[in-house]
Amino acid sequence: MLNVLVRKIYVLIVAGLLLLGVVVHQTACFQCSSSSINRNNSIRGNINKNSGIFAVPPRVIVFDLDNTLWTPELYQLRRLERANQIPVAGKDVKLFDGAKEILDNIIPSLGADGSTKPILAIASRTKSVDWAELLIDEFKLRERFDVIEIFPGIKTNHFTRIQRATNVPFHEMMFFDDARDGKYGNCVPVAAMGVFCVHCPEGLKTKEVFENALDLFQNKWDKTPNTIVEWDGQMTTNVDAQRSEMTRYEKTKLSSSNDSEMQEGVVKLIKREKKYGFIKYRTDYGKNSSKDVFFHFSSLLSGSQNGEVEEGDEVTFQLRKDLQTNNKEMAVNVDLLTNKNIDNDSTKVQFRCFSMNNPFAALLANGYKSLESRNGTMFAAHSEGTQLLLHVGQRTYPDGNKHVDIMKSASPGISDNKISELKTLRSGFKKGDIVAILEIGKTYETTELERSQSDFERGVVAYGCDSGRIVTEIKRVAYLKKPIRQKGESGIFTVKIDPDLIPDGWSIPSMPYKTDDQFFATITG
Repeated sequence: MLNVLVRKIYVLIVAGLLLLGVVVHQTACFQCSSSSINRNNSIRGNINKNSGIFAVPPRVIVFDLDNTLWTPELYQLRRLERANQIPVAGKDVKLFDGAKEILDNIIPSLGADGSTKPILAIASRTKSVDWAELLIDEFKLRERFDVIEIFPGIKTNHFTRIQRATNVPFHEMMFFDDARDGKYGNCVPVAAMGVFCVHCPEGLKTKEVFENALDLFQNKWDKTPNTIVEWDGQMTTNVDAQRSEMTRYEKTKLSSSNDSEMQEGVVKLIKREKKYGFIKYRTDYGKNSSKDVFFHFSSLLSGSQNGEVEEGDEVTFQLRKDLQTNNKEMAVNVDLLTNKNIDNDSTKVQFRCFSMNNPFAALLANGYKSLESRNGTMFAAHSEGTQLLLHVGQRTYPDGNKHVDIMKSASPGISDNKISELKTLRSGFKKGDIVAILEIGKTYETTELERSQSDFERGVVAYGCDSGRIVTEIKRVAYLKKPIRQKGESGIFTVKIDPDLIPDGWSIPSMPYKTDDQFFATITG
């Protein structure tokens, strides 16, 4: 009996020791495994930082175009427009080396560890919208970017659209731009929205600008609005969105509120690289006396912004004492005389207008073209039934006569004379005129497959691969009773016209449309 009891105790002790050994072994294995995981994570983190891949990149990365991704700024190529030419990617306009490195190597590596890759967007306020769209295609950038917003005006409007398109909050976005503050600054107003802004006045010449910004975004930024990474790579917080740094123009404006009456003159000299010029104006009409007065590009009004003035342009301006130059007079509120396209005659009505080049402008005015395609969202803000005026630009769009091939394919037996007639504006109407009124239908996004259907190509008068992804239907169109001479602008702009020039059967607005800024203020609350 005793032996049996001893044996049972012995078995229990052995079993207990075996169980204890298993537990110890598993604990040791777990600790070893945990140590290995931590070590691997540490190694992975070091590798990420060393290779420029950061653990939590911004969800949306936005780039400006002019002097940020590419150089030069498009307004500096107006000589090409005067010669009826368009800029060529790689020749007239070049991507910065750093921008190519960022787009080709660094951004594709983001998300390589399994995290979500960032959404890429473009926000440009250039007036040369068509040129910018063409260059994006020539540089093969379109397939890299998810959202492209190109239109004149303050960039908070661009970011409002980007936010709506991506549904990503502003504090999860990062923005690169060469213009910080002042009258045409972009970083300061966008930073006030909560976006992490990076000021790169010399463009993305090197990848280090981008890598430094990514590091700051993840490791040092606490998501506080009004934050800007400065040109030297240092991060500034609590930037005053209203007045971060007074420009020379703003200091002058504060020096005196006693402006002269409006003057008229002619631009005598432009120093574009220095951003100033001189205006010649008459001071005594009885003696035909004249005088030259200095102006800075920061004094140009919105219609003449970005230095888009030329020697010989007629301008209006006011005189103001400049305290920084011993009270010498300078010109302020400088505006192209042609921007005051029509006077404030109360009998005239206000219309929205857009510009298009031949042969497509004539094909639209003559009722052949029934669809308009763009890569931008120019018509998206306008509902079905909106009436717009059609302005004909000074250039001829170079499509290699593809439109002729499409017309012959869509209408077998159509004569060359008929095609020529459809491509020609009505007698008395010419380039540089507002020629017609049209009513738009629905605006919607398409795929290349949809755009490659024969009926679609017939409506746009362009092949699917050449058409823009956003399409607007043209419901009807009619020539004005008389042409209106008008300087064209990019995007949709506002003009005042004599209502008697509107053909019968079209409505005449009783009150002006809202401006773009008013429109966005309405939809953003």
